[in-house]
Amino acid sequence: MKTRPLACLLLCLAALGCGATPTPNLVTLAIENPPLNLDPRIGLDASSERIASLIFSSLVRTDESSAIIPDLAESWDIPDPTTYVFHLRRGVRFHDGRSLTSQDVVYTFRSILDRSVETAKLGTYLLVDEIEAVDDYTIRFTLKEPFAPFLWNLTSGAIGIVPDGAGPDFSQHPIGSGPFAFEHYRQDEEVLLRRNPDFYGDQPRIEAVRFKIVPEAIVRALELRKGTVDIALNVLPPDMVEALGEEPNLAVVNDEGTNYQYLAFNLDDPLFGDLNVRRAIAHAIDRQSIIRELLRNQARRADSVLPPGNWAYFDGVEGYDYDPDRARTLLRESGHGDVSFTYRTSTDETGLLVATILQQQLKDVGIQMEIRSNEFATFFADVLAGNFQMYSLRWIGGNNDPDIFNSIFHSEMVPPNGRNRGRYSNPDVDKWVELARRESDPETRKEYYALVQQTIARDLPYVSLWYPNTVCVYNTRIQGLELSPTGDYEFLNQIWVDLL
Repeated sequence: MKTRPLACLLLCLAALGCGATPTPNLVTLAIENPPLNLDPRIGLDASSERIASLIFSSLVRTDESSAIIPDLAESWDIPDPTTYVFHLRRGVRFHDGRSLTSQDVVYTFRSILDRSVETAKLGTYLLVDEIEAVDDYTIRFTLKEPFAPFLWNLTSGAIGIVPDGAGPDFSQHPIGSGPFAFEHYRQDEEVLLRRNPDFYGDQPRIEAVRFKIVPEAIVRALELRKGTVDIALNVLPPDMVEALGEEPNLAVVNDEGTNYQYLAFNLDDPLFGDLNVRRAIAHAIDRQSIIRELLRNQARRADSVLPPGNWAYFDGVEGYDYDPDRARTLLRESGHGDVSFTYRTSTDETGLLVATILQQQLKDVGIQMEIRSNEFATFFADVLAGNFQMYSLRWIGGNNDPDIFNSIFHSEMVPPNGRNRGRYSNPDVDKWVELARRESDPETRKEYYALVQQTIARDLPYVSLWYPNTVCVYNTRIQGLELSPTGDYEFLNQIWVDLL
């Protein structure tokens, strides 16, 4: 096989990667995009949610099998389907020394529900009718109706508990109670967190973690090589991963992941309001060749938002195999004549390469696609505002809970209420999602979610692309690294540095 251009560039620039002496017990992790908002009530991008999950604690969290386990709440009772009573552990302090009590929990959720903060997470908690601090360490939630995913929506990553009175500028210096405390955020340079010596759980074994913002993949690779970056998780092109795997001071983890890459359409756009056009695009994309040739088999084909193995995953949905002849037929039946549109993406190298391949594959069936790329903050803001025709993004972690269908496909979840960015609307999907949320029996819920997945596959607001592998390149001085299929940052709580 021919050497890939990016790998060639890496090899050509290798001479610039002189060795560097790493800082003991400080771990540097390269990220491609800066966090947009570290307030856990607001931040939705992957960088924000993952870093915030280290700064903030939640009432509950999930273990390796996605089971709900205690966090700030030592225990909880569910006396009836609409009442949840949480009992907080005592002695927990925020990073500034303040005690964490039930009043902080109440404030966190009320500030979302009364719109003190503007957040797309509002839609997740609309079924909360009342929040009451029974005493300093007991909180009662009363729901408007039974809501089966309620506990999941209280977990780390979904939300974090902020201090009572956290104002509109809270994201500039966030204060949580998690294993790491916020030190500073230098715009477009780095986020530095330090170990929280008063953390109630197991103490992290490293003193600090630096999230170094490195937009260019080649620079991330060179910094790994010379030792100024210790870890690069899911931020390197596949050919660079293969090249770096040959380095004596680096190691690679490459496991199946559960994150989900997709194409989304703006269904308010006259072109993409036509189902035949959407289906034509789905059949024009050769996903397997992209996975094989560009992604170097570091991904697997996706046909649903949920990953295989999820309890609600349904494997009988309508698939869209590569079929250019079928794509051309659907275009003729659409009656649109010359089809052209603009595709939005960030400046990420792999994303741009994917865009170029999609552009050529669509051109082969008579569709003209113009690529427009922007740095991530601008691109993401336009997506939230509906300023796009088609884009591609990745769901990270949240697609392990089938309640994501409510957030991304319910007709009332258009931003800022939720994450239905393509303005999809189907009364049946709304009904089945609502029934599934109220249903306590897992098998009945699974039936509703099967109907949702079948309908989504037919209506095609998304084109499912692939589930990327969880791929990490790291310096061998890092020990104890065990990754989650979601590729989150919880592993930073367990790793240590070999100082020999």
